[in-house]
Amino acid sequence: MSNNSLPELVSQAQELLGQIRQHPQFKTLRFDCDVALGDVRQYFNYLEWAANNADSEASRFEGFTE
Repeated sequence: MSNNSLPELVSQAQELLGQIRQHPQFKTLRFDCDVALGDVRQYFNYLEWAANNADSEASRFEGFTE
């Protein structure tokens, strides 16, 4: 298990995606995939936003019961 926070891990993943996208070997690959790197980057953007806002969202619902 990592000692890094979720936002830190997401940031590291986004850095790796950038490196992958710029890698010469990746640029020469020709493959058909349902998910593009841009889709993955967007997913990580949302995940990072959600992780950074999780504490404030949780406090909003504190004490709420059905």
